[in-house]
Amino acid sequence: MTTNSKIEWTEQTWNPTVGCTKVSAGCKHCYAETMAHRLQAMGVAGYDEGFKLVLRPERLSEPLKRRKPTIYFVNSMSDVFHEKVPFDYIDRIFDTIRQTPHHTYQMLTKRAGRMARYFEKRTPPANAWLGVSVENRRHGLSRIDELRKVPAQIRFLSVEPLLEALGELDLTGIHWVIVGGESGPKARPMKLAWLEEVRQQCETAGVAFFFKQWGGWGADGRRRAKKLNGRILNGRTWDAMPSQHMGP
Repeated sequence: MTTNSKIEWTEQTWNPTVGCTKVSAGCKHCYAETMAHRLQAMGVAGYDEGFKLVLRPERLSEPLKRRKPTIYFVNSMSDVFHEKVPFDYIDRIFDTIRQTPHHTYQMLTKRAGRMARYFEKRTPPANAWLGVSVENRRHGLSRIDELRKVPAQIRFLSVEPLLEALGELDLTGIHWVIVGGESGPKARPMKLAWLEEVRQQCETAGVAFFFKQWGGWGADGRRRAKKLNGRILNGRTWDAMPSQHMGP
């Protein structure tokens, strides 16, 4: 189903699959897993198996019904490129995307290698923005290299939760970087120096920079509610979005 989203960098979510499995450090406190079990307890249709990965083909046509141009975050509750999602089902997701050029689709994965393999003989539609999660150096940096292999119109990084200093980043071919701290009762802190290092590299490389949130820990290193910590960095918000005409 599609739903309005509170995520600052999108408008609606579309989940043609639900459920996932953990693959790296950023998955430890997965918000989608917590939400899936909550929806299961509430008896919400589509979540009767909790966070087990399930294909939901009945949802594939949902964006076709919406005429208003909309930015969709695809699979906020799953990963399109999960090993258990067949390539022919992913084809069907992209068929919907191609049929709705008035919408923009943001697709984020931690399985960058499988995404690159999928696109070895396929070309992403221009209205599909493809991104990878980069939570630390060990798991994240190789994903950027895999993402660069994909000839997407827009390639982006979700540096959330930022768990450590990332050091020098190769932002060649990257159009947009989102950074955010972790939220929730077990949130791990994000340090100002780590965040600033990423922001400055984006500025130098001419890459659009979006700061989503501090999360459960503020710029002063103190723990408080996410809403109280806000999303101000250096006295302002950072809401840059990539240009649709950047190209691969």
